[in-house]
Amino acid sequence: MTKNVLITGRPGVGKTTLVKRLVERLGVRPRGFYTEEIRVGGEREGFMVRTFGGREGTLAHVDIRSAYRVGKYGVDLKAFEEIALPELEEAVGGMELLVVDEIGKMELLSERFRSLMARALESPTPLLGVVKEAGDGFVQAIKGRRDVKLFTLTLQNRDALLEEILTYLRPEMA
Repeated sequence: MTKNVLITGRPGVGKTTLVKRLVERLGVRPRGFYTEEIRVGGEREGFMVRTFGGREGTLAHVDIRSAYRVGKYGVDLKAFEEIALPELEEAVGGMELLVVDEIGKMELLSERFRSLMARALESPTPLLGVVKEAGDGFVQAIKGRRDVKLFTLTLQNRDALLEEILTYLRPEMA
């Protein structure tokens, strides 16, 4: 069994929804964070970051003026580091499950996040995460680790993949 389970797939396929369903089915209280779209009138205007510990804030938005940009979004790196990273730091090595949704362009702008991801992958705590399909050397190195099982989510395999991933995570939860 592999300790670290990562999910990849095209935008909008349901990766965050799958992560939430997995957490619910496992019946554990994870630490970590997930992202959600901010939509106004059917249009995506940004992303929220929410921790399992109850903190939340805006990760990126079309109205944020920032030196850090991904596409049309200004990224609030300071908010991300203040909201999500303390929870990751506390959880590494000491929880039943660490959830990181996601290891993507916005999050990887933070060197502190990159460092935490390296520690989290090495820690004894099982990690459930979402990783972008394409990526730099850092992302490729994570995907290529021997202790990482990578699943690709599609519209066709969404339900079956839930059960398959549970078989990888449950032994680690015992």
